[in-house]
Amino acid sequence: MRNYDKTRRDKGLDNSLTLLSEGYQFIPNRCRRFDSDIFQTHLFAERVICMSGKNAAKVFYDTERFQRKGAAPKRIQKTLFGENAIQTMDGVAHEHRKLLFMSLMTAEKLNLLAELTKQQWQDRVHSLEKKKNIVLFDEAQEVLCSAACQWAGVPLKKSEIKQRASDFSDMVDAFGAVGPRHWRGRKARARTEKWIRGVISKVRSGKLGATEGTAVYEMAFHKDLKGKPLDRQMAAVELINVLRPILAIATYITFGALALHDNPQYRRKMKSADNDYIRMFVQEVRRYYPFGPFLGARVHRGFIWNDCHFNKGQLVLLDIYGTNHDPRLWENPDTFSPDRFEEWNGSLYDLIPQGGGDYYKGHRCPGEWATIKAMSASMDFLVNHIDYDVSPRQDLSYSLVRMPSLPKSKFVIRKVKPKA
Repeated sequence: MRNYDKTRRDKGLDNSLTLLSEGYQFIPNRCRRFDSDIFQTHLFAERVICMSGKNAAKVFYDTERFQRKGAAPKRIQKTLFGENAIQTMDGVAHEHRKLLFMSLMTAEKLNLLAELTKQQWQDRVHSLEKKKNIVLFDEAQEVLCSAACQWAGVPLKKSEIKQRASDFSDMVDAFGAVGPRHWRGRKARARTEKWIRGVISKVRSGKLGATEGTAVYEMAFHKDLKGKPLDRQMAAVELINVLRPILAIATYITFGALALHDNPQYRRKMKSADNDYIRMFVQEVRRYYPFGPFLGARVHRGFIWNDCHFNKGQLVLLDIYGTNHDPRLWENPDTFSPDRFEEWNGSLYDLIPQGGGDYYKGHRCPGEWATIKAMSASMDFLVNHIDYDVSPRQDLSYSLVRMPSLPKSKFVIRKVKPKA
């Protein structure tokens, strides 16, 4: 099948370098230029369809039309996801594996993660008081690493925290990188997989006690559709897929602190026993600031949508950043305003910083709930449990070219004191 002429085409034999030079704005720039939610381009040596917006998201998450197998490049699997992980699965096998992850996201378990995150922050107050300058991003990573491992049942020595947190961070940092950042991510994944394989082995042999219902127990003893346990490597990969996204929340916490700094009027609204405004604030941080630029899938069976032929096997990219800033969905999208979520209807296709669609049968990230819980606990800590100054000697700007993005100084605070 060929595409109708109505589908706009980006110029160039291959625009991969242009993608790296434009980052988060690559798809939104062309949607504006073409005045269209869909266009074609050449990326990664193949013809790719890019699309943006709520309606595009609904199509993208139609499991009859799209599959994830073959969508994630090996370079992403070797750093961010792990090879042959849940992100690459489809159909009943994906649904079965997804239920494993969803079993960890009960209200009770998510509340426990929030409590552990809060406790980790509280335990650090005295050490924060003694430090002259605190890089919040680095501190948040160590807090989340400790909380995530405790929550998952993975043993972690105090002396290991910094290295393990750094390795998880390097895996995340590698997804939009080439060169040294990519290779750091690969080395970090190799170290982490070796560590977690050892943990899985100890759980299975009985050398390490594990509580049923924890992530380490469930991954170690999960059985596939044929009734066979995951091999040790795959169990390790999927356990990392529980831990790593929790560490990635450090990016949102850092952007949340920046939002508080730039919009101090919202701090007053968050100083309340009612955490509903904190939740609204967290959602706006997730919408407003750059996190994932886009997601990919391949066409499962050919179809036509929006006057465009989608050919079987073709790579399609859904614009995440642009959809979260779509003026048709969000009033004044480039203004930070948590109040917009007071009447938000909870659509599965407009707020998609970690993907969209249905949690159980689709590919929406189940870690989204954990993100909101851990972020809320962290924002509550920054607002209601400590006072601090923001160091004036730092660069708080962030790039929409570098993927993933982060304030350049990683947000430096000082003079930390516990509130009375």
